[in-house]
Amino acid sequence: MFIINLTYKKSTDEVDNILPQHILYLEKNYAQKNFICSGRKNPRNGGIIICRLKSIEEVKQIIQEDPFYKNGIATYDIINFCPSKYADGFEKFID
Repeated sequence: MFIINLTYKKSTDEVDNILPQHILYLEKNYAQKNFICSGRKNPRNGGIIICRLKSIEEVKQIIQEDPFYKNGIATYDIINFCPSKYADGFEKFID
C-alpha cells in the first residue's frame, strides 16, 4: 500500500483548470481498484491518494498518467505503507 502526497507548485486557479481531468484520472483508478481514498489537504496546498498497487514502480507509472503530473501542477512524494492495525472492514483493501 502506498500514500501519495501531492504538493501543488502552481496557483489554485491553475489547479482548478486541470481539476476536471484529474477527477477523471481518479475515477479511472477507483474503477480499476487501484485507489482506496483521496482528497485535498487542508490548507489547500495539495492532496493525498492512498493506493493499493504492488510496487513503487507501478505507483510511479500511474502518477505519470495524472493530468496534474502531465501539466506540472504538483510534485509527488511516495510513501510505502504496511498497515498492521486497522478498523474492521479495512482488511478488504490489504492484499
